[in-house]
Amino acid sequence: MDYDQLNTFVNLAETGSFSTTAEKLNVTQPAVSKRIALLESQLNCILFDRVGKTNKLTAAGELTLIRAKKILAESKELKHDIDNLTDSVSGRLVISTSHHIGLHRLPKILKMFVKLYPDVDLDMRFTDSEIAYHDILHGETSLAIATLPSKVDQKHISTYPLWLDQLVVVCAHNHPLSKIKHVNASHLEDYKAILPGEETFTRRIIDQYFKNKNLGLKIAFETNYLETIKVMVASGLGWSVLPHILAARELNVVSFPSLNLTRALGAIVNKSMTLPNSAQVMIKLLKQQSDYQKLK
Repeated sequence: MDYDQLNTFVNLAETGSFSTTAEKLNVTQPAVSKRIALLESQLNCILFDRVGKTNKLTAAGELTLIRAKKILAESKELKHDIDNLTDSVSGRLVISTSHHIGLHRLPKILKMFVKLYPDVDLDMRFTDSEIAYHDILHGETSLAIATLPSKVDQKHISTYPLWLDQLVVVCAHNHPLSKIKHVNASHLEDYKAILPGEETFTRRIIDQYFKNKNLGLKIAFETNYLETIKVMVASGLGWSVLPHILAARELNVVSFPSLNLTRALGAIVNKSMTLPNSAQVMIKLLKQQSDYQKLK
């Protein structure tokens, strides 16, 4: 068995589809079938059962999946270690980041990075900050740029704060809250809110604030996409708490003198993983562009 066979097997186990796996790996569907057949022949077992249009792992397949992931992870680590023996900055760099950071924080930095290191093939994966953190913790990506959690697994994770987001209460210009000269937390109880999902790092900051005030919230609906929240708030469907950077003309920033909520955005890496040169120089560039200490 070789790397391509194991990589194909793991992808097929995740997708359940020969055609999707072929498209993902940029090979033909017969090539996928051949690799799986060779692997089954070498292991002398059946790895998948055909159930309807989906391919389900057999018991032997489940065991093989665990071992295959370990072998592929070790191969990736070996490649990183060998790359770091040289001073070249090249190869593929996988970065997990949130949509908000990708839109509002990274474009200028990525432009500089591509110009400085043209031999690096950037693979940007846009996802929720919580998933980006999970991917780093489990060694699935080398670098995440995301909202930092209040509690970090310091045994396995290193974080580099880069930006400090001031969080503000916003509403539509015709919302009743916009007519109140100085809002306090109890005023917000009377109106419906549009907030990020309960599992998000940002929502936990908001919930903790209201919990400390012994106040509840009326939730209209939740979404993890801050840009969507911004549009919904502008439509008058409720108030929200958003980074000040999103408080454009179409939103009214509520006067809330006692509110002092912030969230830290930054880079996240796994201490157990050897960072490729490309990730190291990316972190260096990010630190150079950081305004965290200035705003803290």
